[in-house]
Amino acid sequence: MEHQSVTVLDFGGQYNQLIARRVRECGVYCEIKRFDTPIDEIVAAKPAGIIFTGGPNSVYDMTSPHISEEIFRAGIPILGICYGAQLMAYTLGGEVSSCEKSEYGKIAIHTKFRSALFADVPGDNIVWMSHTDYISRVPEGFTVTASSADCPCAAMECADRKLYAVQFHPEVTHSEYGREIMHNFLYNVCGCKGDWVMDNFVENTVQSLKEQIGDKNVILGLSGGVDSSVAAALLSRAVGKQLTCVFVDQGLMRKDEGDYVEQTFTRMFDMKFVRVNCRDRFLRELKGVTDPEQKRKIIGTQFYNVFWDEIRKQDERGFFAQGTIYPDRIESGRGNKAGQGSTAVIKTHHNMVKMPDDIEFEGVIEPLGELFKDEVRKVGEMLGLPHELVWRQPFPGPGLGVRIMGEITAEKIEILQEADAVFRDEIEKSGIACDLRQYFAVLPDVHTVGVMGDHRTYEHLIAIRAVTTDDFMTADWARIPYDILARVSNRITNEVEHVNRVVYDITSKPPGTVEWE
Repeated sequence: MEHQSVTVLDFGGQYNQLIARRVRECGVYCEIKRFDTPIDEIVAAKPAGIIFTGGPNSVYDMTSPHISEEIFRAGIPILGICYGAQLMAYTLGGEVSSCEKSEYGKIAIHTKFRSALFADVPGDNIVWMSHTDYISRVPEGFTVTASSADCPCAAMECADRKLYAVQFHPEVTHSEYGREIMHNFLYNVCGCKGDWVMDNFVENTVQSLKEQIGDKNVILGLSGGVDSSVAAALLSRAVGKQLTCVFVDQGLMRKDEGDYVEQTFTRMFDMKFVRVNCRDRFLRELKGVTDPEQKRKIIGTQFYNVFWDEIRKQDERGFFAQGTIYPDRIESGRGNKAGQGSTAVIKTHHNMVKMPDDIEFEGVIEPLGELFKDEVRKVGEMLGLPHELVWRQPFPGPGLGVRIMGEITAEKIEILQEADAVFRDEIEKSGIACDLRQYFAVLPDVHTVGVMGDHRTYEHLIAIRAVTTDDFMTADWARIPYDILARVSNRITNEVEHVNRVVYDITSKPPGTVEWE
């Protein structure tokens, strides 16, 4: 099905995917393209509108991303955000200067004139700013529509040409009326119809898969994560027993998770399910290894070695399917210092699989390749997948391998699995799980002195981590009530052998990361 579409041009901003998600939440399909995508290619796609993202550079730095004035003559509505706003002003003859006082965080703005962009938005509202340059003189034909105490041009527009720009970030939740501003641009300015409706996705995709696959077989690498699970459910509905799911259990999953994945898919779906248990093989390869990057490399390499060895056993391969989603495929707009547009930097992701030369398929199928994670979850719910699977927390590709510091051993895996299970159980029973985006236990490979009964102990320390976040670009440590933390600590030290101390990580991102390794 062809959808009306908006193009997001990425100038290296950290919120490029967030902008695209906000557009889709408004019922409009959109795609992210690099800033140096040829203008002819952009125009040929006939987008209803174009959005310029922010970026970390200055428009006066000639190595930073720029764009031809030709794009503004194409007759397509454009919204510039932050760097994108400055770039619009600079390219069209305005001036951009360094701020005497930079603006970061929540800032009050005042809208000066009636504008299609600010319809139903109060004249005074709070937005999220993050800039060290500002538009000091708007281009000819433009009008300043909003300002703040330290930014004389918080927004500008040339309504006749349907060119709009905002110095702030309407896509982040900290901007009080950001959603309304995005909606206004899409509907009031671009005239969007809102035909991106997830209700039609399952039916259309299943029909398309049936036509593409025909009577061929399909092999899918199933990790048990959200993306591959939803892809498996879609393919199963389309072709049933023509689908074979290969599940590699490397022994680094959470407690009982391998059994849960197998039971879910063998009970719910009419497919062939192959489980490969290879924990001992992974432990042998990881013996004595303590460097985090080396552990990741070994786990990734061994995973695909096991997976492709199993694929080689399949008599009829047909198509290869994977749970790639849209963010896995996005090409970065950051460029390089020597020449920002000369080198394409593409995100490396575990879902983007390179096949061995000796394995051939009819083709590769990526049924979720157009979707963001939140859209994938909606599809999972439509397909009837269990709620706990659809809303499964992010789990690193190397599994517990990056939540165990130092050498990975069978004993450490068991200790962490048990402690993590206790923590998750208490959070879920407490009723606060829905307020947290991620929570888990870590084994830091630290021993501490303790007393149990009348005996001195020297056992493992367990760290627990819980964060709240909208997008995982930043995250704050969760303020879990003390009584819940007390129950978690008591249960772990009483129920998990070889643990005598529990600590709670209260580091936000930045400066820390969500994971420890």
